[in-house]
Amino acid sequence: PALVAAPAAAAGRAAAAPSAAPTAETVGGPLLASRGIVVDKAPGVPAVPKIKAASWLIADADTGEVLAAKDPHGRYLPASTIKTLTALTLIPKLDPNRLVRPSQKACDVEGTKVGLTPKMRYKVSDLFHAMLMMSANDAAFTLAEADGGVRKTLADMNAEAKRINAHDTLAGSPNGLDRDLGLTVRTQHTSAYDLALILREGMKNPDYRRYMQAIDIKFPAPPTKKERKKGKKVGGYPIHTHNHMLPGEREAYPGMLGGKNGYTIAAKQTFVAEARRGGHTIVISLMRADRPPSPYAAKLLDWGFAARGKVRPVGALVPPGDAKQAKKDGAAGVLPDAPPASDDPSRMWLLVGGGAAGALLAIAVLFVVLRRRRRLEAARFRDVSGR
Repeated sequence: PALVAAPAAAAGRAAAAPSAAPTAETVGGPLLASRGIVVDKAPGVPAVPKIKAASWLIADADTGEVLAAKDPHGRYLPASTIKTLTALTLIPKLDPNRLVRPSQKACDVEGTKVGLTPKMRYKVSDLFHAMLMMSANDAAFTLAEADGGVRKTLADMNAEAKRINAHDTLAGSPNGLDRDLGLTVRTQHTSAYDLALILREGMKNPDYRRYMQAIDIKFPAPPTKKERKKGKKVGGYPIHTHNHMLPGEREAYPGMLGGKNGYTIAAKQTFVAEARRGGHTIVISLMRADRPPSPYAAKLLDWGFAARGKVRPVGALVPPGDAKQAKKDGAAGVLPDAPPASDDPSRMWLLVGGGAAGALLAIAVLFVVLRRRRRLEAARFRDVSGR
């Protein structure tokens, strides 16, 4: 079958940051430049699930093969999924037993909080638990202070993103807040592709996995009057994970290894997760979804487990290291070069109005591209619009 490409929905394009000038060096392979759905349909494999999200990706986390994606390099506001990068950056740098006293500014941060106070010092490990379990913005800010300040931490986070070839990512905050901090998609963004890279890299670290998989812990707090009378110097209260797909939770997913959700009004729902079943690990990510992400994530994971080993990959999650070599490795064996995703309609590589005329236009334009590139093996693939 021929490859038919179509752009993502206009609402998704409006939320994405402008892409770079056209280049053949799309990280992970040229097919991943598409703004629509890209997948190799194979016999016996169900159609990719229809979910209302601007961007998503399904990959084999063991091999790095990208099995299907929609607008994988589109740049969107991350909300709290950026905390996966905060953790990836800071867990190796900060002693988990170190005690840290938060500033009043950290305690007063907007959004979800664990309830820190400058009257106490907190173990770094407790702060990581609060940040990754319940998405505590005050804990993320305090961890940044422990790294030498927010400015330094952001520089470290962006350097770490560059190291792992997450080139769609720009961290403008350690916690994912956007409008509250005056940030827009131009000053803070990531992509479904990058979220999968970040989580896959982080889950290699045992401490990272432990924080991601925790369901309940007791978080320290100043003692109550009753506790002080009993001689206790430190009190506390239980905190519970926000990942409802972990074992025992109301939306538990078989084999869930860990994940991170996010939400702001501007970003909408974002999510990234890994699950392991039958000796295989699938990583999924989704951005700018219209509803709480667990049901969507379950559909993407189900498809990934059903499709792995059966569909030909459409790209690759590249390893950390030299960007040029990673791009070369990621492009091996996939479709010929195509211009990258772009937020600018004048640079859209295919702009399809819909219906039969749009489909014919898409096929005609693509045929010219394929002939020019002289890579006719692309005919095995099909990229179908998610609308």
